[in-house]
Amino acid sequence: MLEKKTIDHEKAVLIGVITKEQNEEKVTEYLDELEFLTFTAGGEVAKRFVQRIDLPNPKTYIGSGKIQEVEAFVKEHEIGSVIFDDELTPVQQRNIEKQLRCKILDRTGLILDIFAQRAQTSYARTQVELAQYEYLLPRLTGLWTHLERQRGGIGMRGPGETEIETDRRIVRDRISLLKKKLKKIDRQMETQRGNRGSLVRVALVGYTNVGKSTLMNVISKSNVFAENKLFATLDTTVRKVVIGNLPFLLSDTVGFIRKLPTQLIESFKSTLDEVREADMLLHVVDISHPNFEEHIASVNKVLNEIGSANKETIMVFNKIDLYKAEVIEEDDLITEKTNRHMSLEEWENTWMHRMGGNALFISALNKENLEAFKVQVYKTVRNIHVTRFPYNNFLYPENLDEY
Repeated sequence: MLEKKTIDHEKAVLIGVITKEQNEEKVTEYLDELEFLTFTAGGEVAKRFVQRIDLPNPKTYIGSGKIQEVEAFVKEHEIGSVIFDDELTPVQQRNIEKQLRCKILDRTGLILDIFAQRAQTSYARTQVELAQYEYLLPRLTGLWTHLERQRGGIGMRGPGETEIETDRRIVRDRISLLKKKLKKIDRQMETQRGNRGSLVRVALVGYTNVGKSTLMNVISKSNVFAENKLFATLDTTVRKVVIGNLPFLLSDTVGFIRKLPTQLIESFKSTLDEVREADMLLHVVDISHPNFEEHIASVNKVLNEIGSANKETIMVFNKIDLYKAEVIEEDDLITEKTNRHMSLEEWENTWMHRMGGNALFISALNKENLEAFKVQVYKTVRNIHVTRFPYNNFLYPENLDEY
């Protein structure tokens, strides 16, 4: 299932729909993200198609006129892939493939492909392969016509087993095998976590590509892989960090994304055990992104699903060096002031101010405001540690300045 190879940039077309639930602005934002996903997977977007429709067509997702328009463009420009922003049903995918005669992907398939490229360890590869097979099972089609029955001849006449049924059985067996393998690895990981002693555990969480790995590299002085692409980190990395003389464990976890495939949430539940067992969360946010508040809501939704929404949390607003507020000219009497026109100081006085110091503004790349970040993390970790071991409170002073 998993292939590791260098992929040439493949021409792709993106398709989204404007519905009652998704207005034009939202669809544009989703397609921007889908284009970044396509770039991460090794594709190059040639064009976007957007259709206004009340309900997606149950046969082809988009209307017949729009699909003919896409078909003409695909033939003319030799497009390799057509990528839909929402998950397609197996029926829709088959019908579209028949008409367009090219590779059809949806957001789920694209994310699975990126995960397959990024998976490095045996653990991550097993999780991704399981998610791929679960996604593939209802989408298996009769791609081969050289055999209609598995066996024939004297004594073998009858219904037999068609080739598609054989494929489904093989996939189901493989899913069962991978689940057993994951259970075995989970037990090993649980033992590893148990062997880490009683150190306070801190987990970095957040949307994908917000700078979690960069922040980890800066404060743990390690060399975790970091790149300006989506899902650069799949494997959980744990490092021992010391601030002042207070040690704790810091783990870097997989990033979240909107419309995250359910197969991946299930497959990566064990990876998210690091988040579940953490004593404290550092929720990293890319404040330079125009829709960072929606990213926060998406992350909180996943945290709620895994039962980690009520943990001690520090909001870390990263990439302040890239933040630029939109400016309204003095003679502009039409434009209304929105969140996009707010400065960092104005943001600090909104709901972030009510977090009691648990909202920090930093730039991990340029190492801006890292001292304030370390002081706040030290205080929070110290409180957790002293609560757990009251007789150790004299080892760690209340103020980091005393070192």
